Amino acid sequence: MIRLKDEGSAEAKSENARKLKEAIEGLMGKIPELASMEVGLNLSTKPSAYDLVLTSEFESVEALDMYRIHPEHQKVLELLYEVMEQTAVVDYKL
Repeated sequence: MIRLKDEGSAEAKSENARKLKEAIEGLMGKIPELASMEVGLNLSTKPSAYDLVLTSEFESVEALDMYRIHPEHQKVLELLYEVMEQTAVVDYKL
């Protein structure tokens, strides 16, 4: 889950969320280790809500590790670090 920085207006924050969503979704097909993903934008108006959520699937922990260091993922992280205020991450094995 990702909480974005307040950029002075709701429109600017929404635009950053849209750009980040598109960048993350653009990783499908570019990183072989990424089996599937879903990116959702928040609809809640609760103050505790995050702005974006990402769920992704990998065949193994090793595939997840390869994804993390992939150059295309690193490019998306650059955008993420520019616009994010806070993240919450859970990696788990089924």
